[in-house]
Amino acid sequence: MKNNKNALFKGFSKLNYEQRLKTLTDVDLISIEDAEYLRKGGLKDVSLAEKFVENVIGYFQLPMGVATNFRIDGKDFIIPMAVEETSIIAAASKTAKWVRENGSVTTEILGTEIIGQIQFAKVNNFGNFETQILHQKNYLIELANREVAFGLVARGGGVRNITVRRLVRDDGFEMGVVHIYMDPCDAMGANIMNQVCEFLKEPLELFTGETVNMCILSNLVDTKLTRATVELKNIDPDLALKIEEASRFAELDPYRAATNNKGVLNGIDPILIATGNDWRAVEAGVHAFATQGGQYRSITKWRQTPSGLIGTLEAPLVVGTVGGVTALHPSAKISMKILGVLSATELSRVIAAVGLVQNLGALRALTTVGIIEGHMKLHIKNLSLGAGATENEMPTMVKKLEEILALRKRISLSNAVEVLKDLRNSTHH
Repeated sequence: MKNNKNALFKGFSKLNYEQRLKTLTDVDLISIEDAEYLRKGGLKDVSLAEKFVENVIGYFQLPMGVATNFRIDGKDFIIPMAVEETSIIAAASKTAKWVRENGSVTTEILGTEIIGQIQFAKVNNFGNFETQILHQKNYLIELANREVAFGLVARGGGVRNITVRRLVRDDGFEMGVVHIYMDPCDAMGANIMNQVCEFLKEPLELFTGETVNMCILSNLVDTKLTRATVELKNIDPDLALKIEEASRFAELDPYRAATNNKGVLNGIDPILIATGNDWRAVEAGVHAFATQGGQYRSITKWRQTPSGLIGTLEAPLVVGTVGGVTALHPSAKISMKILGVLSATELSRVIAAVGLVQNLGALRALTTVGIIEGHMKLHIKNLSLGAGATENEMPTMVKKLEEILALRKRISLSNAVEVLKDLRNSTHH
């Protein structure tokens, strides 16, 4: 992707719908056919849904937009986001612009392996159990790669390691858990990992004389973390300190950490949904990772520096760019085109960067104007629609409600109903 692509998206939020589609086609992010598909509102028949889920009755559509101004690892990205919450896309774009003009976003991947688990519910002799598995470890890895994961091996991945864990039960017995570590390349890897675990069940029972209860991958992938870093050079020292204090609050208090991490996921989930990735798996992994120290904590950390502010995000963000919905759903395919990522690791790095930038935007708002003002300003259209305003009435409604918000610092549906009533009365007289 050319490094000046984002420059063409200046003022994108001011464009009307047709102009937005034209801009995306002009810079070759989407084709004319893609634009037509989006213009018509996406999928119209349920045949694809029938292939995905059972008892199909239709689709539930989420609005899809793009966040602009992102430069990650020196490369420009347009970020597709499928989300229903007001202000998320606007906040991401606005904060990305601030970071772009005053600092940088860099990312890295720590580790490459996902984890599968084979549970032996009650192990009679744990010492023997562990010895037998570790003795056969290399053979088991080779066997799994040859018989099941050969496709991954051909792409440079496959099973890498096997370890044994002992869990003490509350009934005096011991549970044995075998961990399988595998590099899934550009796949999320859930299906192939589950196949590997099921395949290894029989040889493991044979070697140990113990009985397997279940086989399943783990969504707590602390062996494959994505890290994003935002550095700001040009920031007011008072604001930098306020953001640090807000960060410390989320690092120490689980009640605040839950909301902080929800704000991070405001940036992450919409990309996962837009690209057809399993956002539930990522969320489960993020929340489990956030509790690893024994208390639920923030997955982001911000600190004031002598020259500005530095923030980091570290979390397991296991995603795929091949297979499943990503490869089959037209909207997911368009999102992948717009992103232009070249691998699953690059996708996870982009997602981490957007999550961290989203977090910065929220902390900046919370420590300055408060969350209500910016959010409510964008919420005015929803309130106007909720009150029953027509398209012609919308501009006047929005203007009047913005005036009320500026005056009272808060606004509600009853305000919108009242304004609409007054507007209609004055029109009739």
